[in-house]
Amino acid sequence: MAMGTDYAAQDCSLARALEIVGERWTLLVVRDSLFGVRRFSDFQHHLGMSKAVLSQRLSALVDHGLLSRERVGGREEYRPTEILVDLWPALHALTVWGERAAPAQDGPRRVFRHEPCGGELDDHGSCPQCGTVPAAGRVVMSPGPGVTATPRPNTVSRALRAPRRLLEPVR
Repeated sequence: MAMGTDYAAQDCSLARALEIVGERWTLLVVRDSLFGVRRFSDFQHHLGMSKAVLSQRLSALVDHGLLSRERVGGREEYRPTEILVDLWPALHALTVWGERAAPAQDGPRRVFRHEPCGGELDDHGSCPQCGTVPAAGRVVMSPGPGVTATPRPNTVSRALRAPRRLLEPVR
């Protein structure tokens, strides 16, 4: 039996989710959107992907309601919708898993803290200091000890070298 090209015949919520975000570039676009990337050129420079593929991925995310496309100051921006922000816990869990499966030599590449109390999120996205599971907008991301010494030469890579709140637009 030939392998299908989609999961439409499967009666599974995970399969339906993979139809939307299961392609590797798509998850990286989702990650960057949560990290504050809004402009096409910033996605393209930070991810290093072709304009055609990026255009397809952004359009698909807009079509599925995960991003909204808006004109801001004469430029088009892609803003995360509530449904995309709802992916934060899954993305955090996948990031934590990635640190275990393919660890950096010196420790985690990024550290996520609960903004009000400064507690470092645990593997499940909870703040052990105050006992809450903070929403994405209440999480501050900082470079961890495993981050590469030299950032790639683009605006997004430089912006991600400083502590910043998730969802805060990169400018």
